[in-house]
Amino acid sequence: MFGIGMPELVVILVVALIVLGPKRLPEAARGLGKAFAELRRATSGVTEELDNAQIMLDEEVRAAERNAQTSSTALPTAASSDSPQSSDTPEKKAGTGGDN
Repeated sequence: MFGIGMPELVVILVVALIVLGPKRLPEAARGLGKAFAELRRATSGVTEELDNAQIMLDEEVRAAERNAQTSSTALPTAASSDSPQSSDTPEKKAGTGGDN
């Protein structure tokens, strides 16, 4: 807990007892406890939100990878259907083929 050992904690409590007095020390401890609880709730909410954002990003990456994979497999078939498949190439029409 913040690198505070038992001796340091005892010194902090003794100083707090001297400064606040025995009547106000329990009130201060309660207030400090409530503040730490609220801080913990706030940080857990932020942590949860960050975890949700990470999950959403991972899902988007997977979807993008799937789309890239499906589009890369679809490109060769689309390219072959766009190119002309006729046997009459310009060389054959002009008579410059290797048959001469």
